[in-house]
Amino acid sequence: MATTTLDLKKKPAMVVIKPSKGWVGLNLKDLWIYRELVYFLTWRDIKVRYKQSVLGILWAILKPFMSMVVFTIFFGNFAKIPSDGFPYPIFAYTATLPMEMFTNAMTVASRSMVASGSMISKIYFPRMIVPLASVMSSVVDFFIGFVILIGMMLFYHITPTIATLWLPLLILLALVTALGIGFWASALMVRYRDVGYIMPFLSSLWTYITPVVYPASMIPEKWRVLYALNPMTGVVEGFRYALLGSTSSLSLPMILASSGIAILILISGLFYFRRMEKQFADMI
Repeated sequence: MATTTLDLKKKPAMVVIKPSKGWVGLNLKDLWIYRELVYFLTWRDIKVRYKQSVLGILWAILKPFMSMVVFTIFFGNFAKIPSDGFPYPIFAYTATLPMEMFTNAMTVASRSMVASGSMISKIYFPRMIVPLASVMSSVVDFFIGFVILIGMMLFYHITPTIATLWLPLLILLALVTALGIGFWASALMVRYRDVGYIMPFLSSLWTYITPVVYPASMIPEKWRVLYALNPMTGVVEGFRYALLGSTSSLSLPMILASSGIAILILISGLFYFRRMEKQFADMI
C-alpha cells in the first residue's frame, strides 16, 4: 500500500503588508488582481440601493424622467429657453440622463469609504475598489433610463446616425470625472464629515452650470472653451450631437478642454486618495 508523507517543516508562503511612506505609486495593477471584488461590490451597491423599495429599479427611470418633465414645464414652456430647434422634452432628457449618472456616481462615491468602514478596518484590499464600485453601479441606472430615451427618439422620429458611436467615449468621460471627484471627496470625507453635506449642494450647482436646461450656444463664443473646463459641458453637448445631431456649439477645442480637465481630476484624485489611504482604517 502506498503511503504519503507530509512535510510538516515546510512553511506556507507569507505576505507582509507594510504601510506606504510619502507620495506612493498608484499600483493600478491591484485593480486587475482584485477584479472579482470590484464585481461583487458593484452588485452589492446595486442591491442595497433598491432593497425594500416599492418601485425598485423603476426609480432609475422615474428620476431623470420627472426631472425632464419639470424642466420642460418651467424652462421650456414658461421661460421659453431655446432648444437648438429640437423638441424641448428630448433636448432636456438627452442632457439629464448623463448628468443624473454623473451626479449619482459622484455622490455615492463620496460616501463609499465611510459606508464601508467596517470592512475597511478589518481586512486588506485595495481601497480604490470601493469608490470605483460605487461609480460602476451608477452605470446600470443609466442604461435603464436610456430605454426611455430610445422611446422618445422613436416618438419624435429622430434617427440615430454614425455619430452615435461616440456615446461610449462620452459615457467614459462622465465616469472618469465622477470617479476623480469621488476619490477626492471620499478621502476627504473620512477626515471631514462636512463633505457629506457639501456633495448634494455641489451636485445641484453642477447641474445648473452645465448646459442641461439651456444650450451651450447661449454662451458667447469667445467664452465657450473656458466654459468647457467643466468636463460635463463636453459630455452633455457630445450627447446632443451623438443622438440628436446638434452641432450648434460643439467643437473640438470644447471636447479637448473637457477631456483634459477630467483626466487631471482623475489623476490628482488618485494620488490624493493613495496618499491618504494608510490613514483610513484609523480614522473611520
